[in-house]
Amino acid sequence: MADKLSTYRKKRNFSRTEEPDGKVEKGSGKGGRFVVQKHEATRLHWDLRLELDGVLKSWAVPKGPSLDPAEKRLAVMTEDHPLGYESFEGTIPKGEYGGGTMMVWDEGRWIPEKGKDPLRTLKEGHLHFTLEGERMKGEWILVRMKGRKGEKPPWLLRKVGDRHAREDSGDALVRQALTSVKSGRSMAEIASAKKAKKGKEKSLARPSFAKPQLATLAGKVPAGEAWIHEYKYDGYRALVATGKGGARIYTRNGKDWTEKFASIAAAAEKQWPDGCLVDGEIVLLGADGKPDFSGLQKAIKKKDGGRKSFFAFDLLTDQSEDITGLSNLERKQRLEELMGATSPPLHYADHVLGAGEKLLAAICAEGGEGIISKKATAPYRHRRTRNWLKVKCIQQDDFLILGWLNSDKKARPFRSLLLGRKVGRTIDYAGKVGTGFTLDQMRELRDRLEKIERKTPPAEIPATEQRGARFVTPKLAARIAYTEVTNSGTLRHPSFLGLEAPGRTTKKKTPANAAALATAESLGVKISSRSRCIYPDAKITKGELADYFAAMADLFLRDGAERLISLVRCPQGRAKKCFFQRHDSGSFGDAVHHLPVIEKDGGSDDYLWIDSAQGLLACVQMGTIEFHGWGSRTVDIEKPDRMVFDLDPDEGLGFDKVRDAALELRTQLGDMGLQSFAMSTGGKGIHVVVPLQPVAEWDAVKSFARRFASALAQAHPDRYTDNIRKAARKKRIFIDWLRNQRGATAILPYSARARSGARVAVPLDWKEVEALDAPPEWQVGDQQALIERSLALTGWGRARQQLPDI
Repeated sequence: MADKLSTYRKKRNFSRTEEPDGKVEKGSGKGGRFVVQKHEATRLHWDLRLELDGVLKSWAVPKGPSLDPAEKRLAVMTEDHPLGYESFEGTIPKGEYGGGTMMVWDEGRWIPEKGKDPLRTLKEGHLHFTLEGERMKGEWILVRMKGRKGEKPPWLLRKVGDRHAREDSGDALVRQALTSVKSGRSMAEIASAKKAKKGKEKSLARPSFAKPQLATLAGKVPAGEAWIHEYKYDGYRALVATGKGGARIYTRNGKDWTEKFASIAAAAEKQWPDGCLVDGEIVLLGADGKPDFSGLQKAIKKKDGGRKSFFAFDLLTDQSEDITGLSNLERKQRLEELMGATSPPLHYADHVLGAGEKLLAAICAEGGEGIISKKATAPYRHRRTRNWLKVKCIQQDDFLILGWLNSDKKARPFRSLLLGRKVGRTIDYAGKVGTGFTLDQMRELRDRLEKIERKTPPAEIPATEQRGARFVTPKLAARIAYTEVTNSGTLRHPSFLGLEAPGRTTKKKTPANAAALATAESLGVKISSRSRCIYPDAKITKGELADYFAAMADLFLRDGAERLISLVRCPQGRAKKCFFQRHDSGSFGDAVHHLPVIEKDGGSDDYLWIDSAQGLLACVQMGTIEFHGWGSRTVDIEKPDRMVFDLDPDEGLGFDKVRDAALELRTQLGDMGLQSFAMSTGGKGIHVVVPLQPVAEWDAVKSFARRFASALAQAHPDRYTDNIRKAARKKRIFIDWLRNQRGATAILPYSARARSGARVAVPLDWKEVEALDAPPEWQVGDQQALIERSLALTGWGRARQQLPDI
């Protein structure tokens, strides 16, 4: 009788590997034990092994099993393994057959189909069986396919549709189950030869505060099973640390708020092991079971008590082990184990894998705030990233238009509308809305509002809000999207959706991406070749780029209108040929204007400028990705209205050095009486922008910029240089002052960049800059979030000031 394990033994050197030598045992045709071992060899795969005829019949499943009956998983039959191998967990040495880490991913009992001989059906090429494991349950089928001539035929593994099946679950089973059913360890822990976890360890040091990871606002829910989605709690972000000296609770900025939340700290100290650092949200649950933020604020002012709860959603340190390098799912699994025996006020913040749109819709329908979407495989980062996205619910309601504020931009008919809500016979002021309009809507609205203008306010409006306002009889109502109503009754993050008939009072919460955004089509601009891929790495098309600029047109034109521009055009996408263009003979159409400019040689050339969304999109239609602007406006191109310092770091210099340089420039300029503003360039640099009244001419502005940069370089020669040569930039930052001369340009706010990742240039608040430890990652497609955040940047780049006489 042939030795069924001869192939198994020939492939292994048992003096080097801890795998069992084993022997063929008395066979049975009635099923028995089964194991699935996750095996990170040359390629990650899952080994399915069934006890049959005295050995473990084995198949390698590259993608792992799926609970979805529609998923047919390739399974390659391998050599028989000895009984006893089902308990093997460890690392096979590199260079040995199957070298790599192996985990007991599932185990239990398997039962062949009733009335069938599994040995016979296996030879025939099919096996129908039931599994009773911890993760794999119910009926399964293995079917042998027809192989190529001379090759071993492949098999297919499929779940049978029963109560244990999960339709449309795809890879959810292998994505969610990341630890050993035998030891509770992850693959990383097994690889590092860590022992199985024991009970609660005492007297471990309390972890120090660590900056929490922050989410980026997004306009839509990321699709697919690469993302997990959690409820967005409306409370205070907090990190809870346990260990020697007792539990501590820290705010997101590192303040010790243990006294304010003493009951939560006491519960963590009692229920959790020492040496843990847990990330989560402190909320106060209202009578309806929902988070009550205003109630929480009031409760904080009182002595600790009430219904304050801590919802834990991440684990950074597990009993003195830093696990921030593990994936989101692995950390959540470890957190769930930690939280297993806990009780209120400590709660585990559960998640779903995939199906984010459905979760958001359900939360919005119940009046929730939104969701947090997290990339399942991403490690923890102590900064704001796009691996965590927040998608908000948006409320919609109708508000009376009480008046408008004029814009300081010639192209804009008004800056914002004043809103009111009818309550009984009175009208309560509800704040202002200044985003969501197309230019055509603004022009039409201005015409209609002027016809119903009046001298006095139609409602009680705060005096500070009345300055410069023009009032109307409240005959028009606007449909407004917003996130919430503040305690003072004004709207947060309002956005104009359209006009409505007065008196209509329907109100609902919808996902944030339901708020209407302008598109190229809605602005009447035809974009050809919309499906052409412009950013291959980000998979962004020409149509999507055009729709980004359409939605951002109003914000872009605040700085980009009536300014001579140079374009970076990439007609076939950023991966192909791109070129810089200043002049045009008229091929861009009537919406793109021309201004003759006298050059140094005495000749004249026509330069481009735009003043409308249509002009902006006409450039995009012609393949434009980047927009660079002069430092002056077309009304007088010889007198700049801004000064720009571009902080350009040497290769390899950390972003923290760029951030610190920007903050130093702000201080130095401020000492001279000049207010400045920061802008992320969409790359590694930061622009420091100094608005000016257009009084001084180019030579004066250039001279000031040169002297300012030179003074900084002389004061700190180890950090800065004012020399453009790359060789002079070694381990230093070039303070580029050369953009402040006639004909020079700088990237405009909200312009896309012709770089990988489809990044965009974005204005920043100085508080944001202070908190940055990496360049912001805003990109084409983030228009909803960029519009919402712009509300907090009102006045960016605006200041009435002139250069000091120095």
